[in-house]
Amino acid sequence: MRQGEVSDASGGREAIYEVFADRSQRPSEATRRALEIGAEHLGVEVGFLTRIEDGTQSIELVSGPHPTVRLGAACPLEEAYCSRTVRLSGPMSVQNAGSSDAVDPSAYERFELGSYVGTAVAVDGELYGTVCFADADPREEPFSESEELFVELLGHLVSRALERQRYERRLERRAERLAAEAERLENITQTTFDVIYRIDMQTNFTYVSSAAERVVGYDSGELTGASFADYIADASLPTVMDAFQRVYAGESVQNVQIGFDAKDGSVVVLEINVRPVFEGDEVVEMQGVARDVTERVRQEEMLRTRNRAIEDSQLGIVITELADDGERAVFTNRAFETLTGYAREEVDRSPRELLAGKRTSAAVTAEFERALANRESASAELVSYRKDGSPYWDSVSLSPVHGDGGAVTHVVAFHRDVTERERTRRLVGLFNRVFRHNFRNEMNLVLGHADLLSSLDATDRIEEVRRSADVIHRTAESLLDFSRRLRELERYADRDRDPVRIDPRSLLSTVRETCEQRFPEVTLHTTVATDRSVCAGDELGQALLELVSNAAEHNDPPVAVTVSVDDAGDRVEVRLEDDGAGILPGEVAFIESGRETALDHGSGLGLWFVNWVVTWYGGSFQIGPGPTGTGTVATLRLPALDADESVDEVAAPPTPLFQ
Repeated sequence: MRQGEVSDASGGREAIYEVFADRSQRPSEATRRALEIGAEHLGVEVGFLTRIEDGTQSIELVSGPHPTVRLGAACPLEEAYCSRTVRLSGPMSVQNAGSSDAVDPSAYERFELGSYVGTAVAVDGELYGTVCFADADPREEPFSESEELFVELLGHLVSRALERQRYERRLERRAERLAAEAERLENITQTTFDVIYRIDMQTNFTYVSSAAERVVGYDSGELTGASFADYIADASLPTVMDAFQRVYAGESVQNVQIGFDAKDGSVVVLEINVRPVFEGDEVVEMQGVARDVTERVRQEEMLRTRNRAIEDSQLGIVITELADDGERAVFTNRAFETLTGYAREEVDRSPRELLAGKRTSAAVTAEFERALANRESASAELVSYRKDGSPYWDSVSLSPVHGDGGAVTHVVAFHRDVTERERTRRLVGLFNRVFRHNFRNEMNLVLGHADLLSSLDATDRIEEVRRSADVIHRTAESLLDFSRRLRELERYADRDRDPVRIDPRSLLSTVRETCEQRFPEVTLHTTVATDRSVCAGDELGQALLELVSNAAEHNDPPVAVTVSVDDAGDRVEVRLEDDGAGILPGEVAFIESGRETALDHGSGLGLWFVNWVVTWYGGSFQIGPGPTGTGTVATLRLPALDADESVDEVAAPPTPLFQ
């Protein structure tokens, strides 16, 4: 198209405005059409759009045929007509490129364009390329200012179109990413076991994932649009309201457990996490995840119940973990602490080691070890020792715990204080043995004299008859007295243990008065060198009288007995000392072992009763010869009570007999 065929300037501008205003066209198509209009308007053969990157110019769009201006053609920027165009702030035009200093000879040689007008194109403030129009022939007249302004306008519109194209491509890529993310999230929501949900400010579900049907029985369609509050169990409403208020205030809420009324009528326990969704500074929605923790809550409740049962059990329980270097305690309950006096943090090893003492049976301990080595349970009774050193009869049961591989990983030990039961058992056994022993001996004596009487002629041997009858009478009275004594001791032993506060001075005053009436041959001297009281039972007075009786019975009158009361650490010591011949070794052995001997014939029942009373209230009893080898010294040590202490604080449990 030759010069002179160009439409007027205003018509060209309107045409390209109309092209770029049509948003139904893609920016590349609009640019191509604008190049056609521009070429026609300027009366040139070709219009083209270039892209300049890394010093190279390539042609992206072309309007009109030309042998050297082809789509995709590229060359170094310095060999292109545009090399100077991109350095100018406005359009560059050349009337005759062959003779113009504005065109490099190498560029003219490459493209052979006689006339040229172009302007730079920027996208988002950075150089993109150029919009150019050219013809093979030189122009008769230079490009007018109006034509240059037209090219500059077209370049500006192309820049905006390319910016829009780039923006739309970013939006498309973003939309593609969002779609892919939405698809990925939807796949996750369809496959996850947790329920994903969104709730508006009116508490209505706006989205519920398909997992809801598996968890609560309702499908997504049934819940979407419904109020969340309509499905909350009544007991959970306060919790839900508090959580929602916090979310409305802009907080996130985590790990809140609520009850949800399921479709089948059951209540499903959900653990919910919720966070607010903002538009600007305003909370417009909330979204979260709900997990079905019904089974976990049930198991946790069962575990808490079991733990409470173990913790509240009256049995002392210790769980130890087996390791290469021995056992390590990992759990003790309150009953074990109460039983042994050891705090939990002090139990760092096997209770078989911790509670062992000088009277602990090595045979029983060895049997326990053998059973555990064979992965067997074992039970036995033995003497154990509390933290304060006091012994008690311990009924112990051990149970091994096997791991997944079958090896024993832990040991559960159950401890029960059976001191009272063991004391009673030994009491009954002692009574039976002593009674059978004495009854057999005394009856043999009666039968012997009865046989003698039957063989005598009463008229000739009246004195022998009288002597035998007297022996039978005295033996019968002795048996009756022994029987009464056993019943009396049994009556004391059958009483309930009742520790009380006993004032030593009042106690000795009562003992002195009774002693003066029952044992006139005994002179009793008393001293009290403590301000503390004794924590024991009322039986203590009878025990002291038994000791006085023992002194009166085994020594020739007159007998002097000294009773002194003094402090002995956390104990009060009561000491009785007489000036007689001394206690027989058999009676001392009777107290220490609880078994009668052939020489003793159970004559130490009174001393045994003293031992019973003293150990019943957590004390200790010793008896033996005096310091000079003559006389007898009995020592009773019992828990001491300060004025500001209560009986419950000080009362000690019974200790074993004969240990």
